[in-house]
Amino acid sequence: MAVIENSISPTSESYQANRAGMLAQIARVNAVVGRTVAASELPKKRFHERGQLLPRERIALLLDAGAPFLELSALAGYCLDTPDPEKSIPGGGTIAGIGFVSGVRCMVTASDSGIEAGSLQPMGLDKRLRSQEIALENKLPSVQLVESAGANLMRYRVEDFIRGGTTFRNLALLSAAGLPVITVTHGSSTAGGAYQTGLSDYIVMVRGRTRAFLAGPPLLKAATGEIATEEELGGAEMHTSISGLGDYLAEDDREALGIARQIVADLNWDRAQPASSELPRTPLYDAEELLGIMPMDHKRPVDMKQIIARILDGSEFLEFGANYGPATVCGHGRIGGHAIGIITNNGPLDPSGANKATHFIQACCQSRTPILYLNNTTGYMVGKAYEEAGMIKHGSKMIQAVTNATVPQITIYCGASFGAGNYGMCGRGFHPRFCFSWPNAKTAVMGGEQAAETMAIVAEAGAARKGKPMDPAKLQEMKSRIINVFDSQMDVFATSGRLLDDGVIDPRDTRAVLLNVLAICREAEQRNPQKIQFSVARP
Repeated sequence: MAVIENSISPTSESYQANRAGMLAQIARVNAVVGRTVAASELPKKRFHERGQLLPRERIALLLDAGAPFLELSALAGYCLDTPDPEKSIPGGGTIAGIGFVSGVRCMVTASDSGIEAGSLQPMGLDKRLRSQEIALENKLPSVQLVESAGANLMRYRVEDFIRGGTTFRNLALLSAAGLPVITVTHGSSTAGGAYQTGLSDYIVMVRGRTRAFLAGPPLLKAATGEIATEEELGGAEMHTSISGLGDYLAEDDREALGIARQIVADLNWDRAQPASSELPRTPLYDAEELLGIMPMDHKRPVDMKQIIARILDGSEFLEFGANYGPATVCGHGRIGGHAIGIITNNGPLDPSGANKATHFIQACCQSRTPILYLNNTTGYMVGKAYEEAGMIKHGSKMIQAVTNATVPQITIYCGASFGAGNYGMCGRGFHPRFCFSWPNAKTAVMGGEQAAETMAIVAEAGAARKGKPMDPAKLQEMKSRIINVFDSQMDVFATSGRLLDDGVIDPRDTRAVLLNVLAICREAEQRNPQKIQFSVARP
């Protein structure tokens, strides 16, 4: 297999400019995520005084020490809680990720109860649904750490109530699919949230802290006139001794998490296997150099093979159809000793490139090889010649192939992902198994300037038909407005904030993330959980 030759000069002016731009974007992402972590830790003293752990402390104790944890959708809800980017606290009120519990790879979610008592924040529901979707598709057990005030009634939306039922449906589906759901109820689990606890296979409760009821004291009094304390209605002792809702009674958070770890340890569940008997080779080139390859301006050219060279084992890449539709790059390599197919773009997709990609996807499905899409395209080519060459036809074939591929598909937005090119390159709408963004990525139907120019031409033509030429000042104002609309929605803060990916990653972490998610996919293919007709039945 051919080794990709290095063409990157870290001392060049363009490299240094790209590197500075990427580091600035990484710093911005880290600052926003760090703001959420800091907000979650503000009540630390109060939590510790009442014998509780903070949400991230709970996760740390639950997970195997030193094992990787892939946090998901940390930017969820960014600027949807407040339009002020300096005050937005993203995350959706939930911490979610994939990590190891007693040697078992699990989906882990935790109410971020340090922020507004763990109530759901904007995009929090969507984040929960996505984590459940990942668990189902990848056959992962789930561990839920629950302490939530539930929905914020001051921000009530009927659509959230209706869609929220899907989270309970998914819990039932997980259990019935033979994928255990373990819940530690650290605090409140109220109303609909009580079913988050009730629909679990194993339930751990904490003495003096757990509260699980359909109606708390205020609602109970309003609805029936009955007066009862929280402990009487839904305390841990009541539920573990009278109602039968709770299976295990813990004295504090630490013991509860220890019980959860023991439950997972005692599952008859396959542990992660070594990636390969063959010792994987590292890339020949430093991952640090990934910082300076991608330009901040998506219109500038880039050789995506230099990205590939810093991801694959030994930087070895067997290119497929190198001379046919060369702007679309396809080929085989290995990550962690395991075969992978890669599709990426050194320019727009043309008919030849779309045809080649379609053929390559089919070949990967035939050999059961997962596919990695490294998005860097301004879309499918347009123009008379390309229409005559069947761009629509061949682009549609590529979309058909992506839609119906029978192998895991993983997408990383590395640069631009515009127009139907986003679809052909397995954008989020095509349900890749995992989808991540680099901090510089841009996703839109087209670039803002292109959209503005298009609408200006349309407006000028309309004005001409009416015999009233456009006022240049009004035309420029319209173009500026359109550019602002597009620019405000295409960067990762807008797209990841709306859960249009599974998170923003540092380019230097790309290989590590891929090693993790490919192992998840591989284990899912090998796993055959014992399905049951319905989910858990309690006493």
